[in-house]
Amino acid sequence: MIGSHGWAAQSAVAPLAPFSFFRREVKEHDVLVEIDFCGVCHSDIHSVRNEWGNAVYPMVPGHEIIGRVAEVGAAVTRFRVGDRVGVGVIIDSCRSCASCRAGEEQYCEVGATLTYGVKDRFGDLTQGGYANNIIAPEHFVHSVSAKLDPAGVAPLLCAGITTYSPLRHWKAGANKKVGVVGLGGLGHMGLKFAHALGAQVVQFTTSESKVEDAKRLGADEVVISKDAAAMKKQADTFEFILDTVSAPHDINPYLEALKRDATYCQVGLPDKPPVIFPGHLLFRRRSWSGSIIGGMAETQEMLDFCAEKGITADVQVIPVQRINEAFERVVKADVKYRFVIDMASLQKG
Repeated sequence: MIGSHGWAAQSAVAPLAPFSFFRREVKEHDVLVEIDFCGVCHSDIHSVRNEWGNAVYPMVPGHEIIGRVAEVGAAVTRFRVGDRVGVGVIIDSCRSCASCRAGEEQYCEVGATLTYGVKDRFGDLTQGGYANNIIAPEHFVHSVSAKLDPAGVAPLLCAGITTYSPLRHWKAGANKKVGVVGLGGLGHMGLKFAHALGAQVVQFTTSESKVEDAKRLGADEVVISKDAAAMKKQADTFEFILDTVSAPHDINPYLEALKRDATYCQVGLPDKPPVIFPGHLLFRRRSWSGSIIGGMAETQEMLDFCAEKGITADVQVIPVQRINEAFERVVKADVKYRFVIDMASLQKG
């Protein structure tokens, strides 16, 4: 067994605290990664606090992982010791169902193995990236360009691919008007990607204080969504809208902003279902859809695209000792736009 140490929650109401545990030995297709940085995703908070009702403790969260290869299994061909790599939201899947064969491992029909909080195929409880190391099969490890700041790359493994995948799937790009709802950890990445893909990008936000930041990040126009008159001006003009908001909100005004045959895609996950007037869909043959992360090949494509375009997340780097404070600030949306843990701070206890 390989000794590991990190920060874990022991219950839904306990703060994260130092925790030592063991990971399995490196198997022939495995890569052992020494972790340098790990992003703090809002889903880490939902999971730790059992807000989705499926938590298993002790829990070491974290699925936006950047590090260096420390060891490879005998059958590994893509990586060598010292390579900079990333590990994201899932670390295994059945690899034989229709979704896996199509390169959409995130939709594995048997059930993809999450990076933390579930039993893996060996019967071990997975533990995530708020730790000094992690082991994953080669197929679920990604190459990371040395051109990019590794701390800024970490959130790409969740926030990045979560927004990149639907933008690519629905062909956001030149001559398309694309809306992004919400300017947080997900939203700021959706805005950056839509801009880099060449779309005309409109940022929707409830906060006037975010207007200038949205323009800095690439928005061609910013609409204050609580302004009914401003929203009405956007009616029937969008080919695609990406909703990144995780809090309950009224999506009907955004549906009205779609053109005929256009798509509204949900990637944020509110804890209460929205109330939708079906006519907004029926009368323009609009679609309301959803998306989660992306397949392994698409995740690598996204990382390569970021290296080509110089795209990283806007981050605030913190020591692991401030993780409980960071959780509270994420809940209050008091971060621009993603906390990232410098895992070197683990050595300070």
